[in-house]
Amino acid sequence: MNKDWLKVYIAAFFEVFWVIGLKHASDFWTWSGTVISIIVSFYLMIIAGRKLPVGTVYAVFVGMGTAGTVISEILFFGEDFKLSKILLIVILLAGVVGLKLVTKDKVQEGDEQ
Repeated sequence: MNKDWLKVYIAAFFEVFWVIGLKHASDFWTWSGTVISIIVSFYLMIIAGRKLPVGTVYAVFVGMGTAGTVISEILFFGEDFKLSKILLIVILLAGVVGLKLVTKDKVQEGDEQ
């Protein structure tokens, strides 16, 4: 796996934390964690977007973040489990994976792979 794609996956992981934080943060520490997650998430996404196609980076970032947020809400915060919701998340992730598979990574001269 390309290290730039790894940055996108880590950014999506932190996106889950800040999205949940926006809903559940209630004191200085939880808001601080939310802000730090926003900074880390967007920094990694921006850095990855310098070497990867920006549209695909954003689609993967948002798709994985959305799936992670929905699953976290179900597992940790008592959100109702609905099969239709899970099916739609699977369809979303299939689209994101498909988009990543058909997108060529542009290799710039002098870049490490």
